[in-house]
Amino acid sequence: MGDEIRFRTTRDEFRHRVTNTSIVMPDDLSVLAAQSDPGTLTLITCYPFYYIGSAPKRFVVHAARE
Repeated sequence: MGDEIRFRTTRDEFRHRVTNTSIVMPDDLSVLAAQSDPGTLTLITCYPFYYIGSAPKRFVVHAARE
């Protein structure tokens, strides 16, 4: 935690700091719930990372805008 995430659009550059990571089952949609801060970034990818095909879990990263 604490890693910086930066991304740029044609209009602006955004900086976020990782606040939490978790591993969840694919049907756990609670990680997509609206956050109180609209600047919160949620990233989701398949887990485990080395898995080929439809991975059994999801790795979730939450980050707050700086």
